Amino acid sequence: MNKIESPITWGVIGAGDVCEIKSVPGIYKNKDSVVRSVMRRDLKKAKDYAARHNIPNVFDNADQIFNDPKIDIVYISTPPSTHAEYAIRAAKSGKAAYVEKPMAMTYQECISMVEAFETAQLPLFVAYYRRTLPNYLRVKEIVDSGIIGDIRFVNIEMNKTLIPDNIALPEENWRVDPDIAGGGYFYDLASHQLDFLDFLFGPISEAKGFSANQSGIYKAEDIVTANFKFENGILGIGNWSFNTGKVSDKDMTTIVGSMGQVKYPGFGEALVILETDKKGIEEFHFELPKHIQSNLIQTINDELLDQGKCPSSGTSGARTNWVLEEILY
Repeated sequence: MNKIESPITWGVIGAGDVCEIKSVPGIYKNKDSVVRSVMRRDLKKAKDYAARHNIPNVFDNADQIFNDPKIDIVYISTPPSTHAEYAIRAAKSGKAAYVEKPMAMTYQECISMVEAFETAQLPLFVAYYRRTLPNYLRVKEIVDSGIIGDIRFVNIEMNKTLIPDNIALPEENWRVDPDIAGGGYFYDLASHQLDFLDFLFGPISEAKGFSANQSGIYKAEDIVTANFKFENGILGIGNWSFNTGKVSDKDMTTIVGSMGQVKYPGFGEALVILETDKKGIEEFHFELPKHIQSNLIQTINDELLDQGKCPSSGTSGARTNWVLEEILY
């Protein structure tokens, strides 16, 4: 890879909801990076987005991103069905890439992406930003400190109601269309949870699951159960139900050790609950960055400037897709 100097020049492909607050402002507000161009197939929407975010170049064709020698890295924020295509094109055009999660539709697509960047000798990053958020780093600190003892197992529980808008207009929600997303809400949400556990404990070596579409509202599965095992011997179980009533609403991951446990929600409140045999219950509350991906983006910039290392790579992102696939299919 040719030496990159600050400010790093980014090109953006796709400018949907995730780009409004979560990601792109975290790029152009960073002292080490600028956004030069944005591409969206709907040129009118692309121009509106660019005007609101002061991005100078607007396109409705990705070729103009890949052919621009001034762009160092491409942020691919499209649905998963086009991640592999755009990422491989970035590698072939000599650019690094930052890809939204889940990394791709299938594990095999992920492998093709990783191989393309290895051939090009360029870095590939995936938007699993929980690896850099303060509440999750506190969980890692607790686990690594040994305060809850040897880790025995992990339990992921997620119950969510069917969303009325999705019932009325499921064809407009690509996240529950397996032909675009690879799976349903399980791929969209559980990918974050399972990737963070990979960050905590290392790779999952075995995973099995059952899934069903019980409500029949959309094409994807709406309930998934799973058992999994990490290479280090820690066991895990998970249940993801996207079809329950409000009274059953729940989102909590529990890591159980020989001397205590730590619990945290996967989404929403930045809360960590530590329970130990010696001290009882302690709660930790955290303030998250306004642009939730900004911490991870900083690590990407650091790696491109040879000043650090991003914790979320194509290799780790591919492992998460493998686990999703083993559980669901």
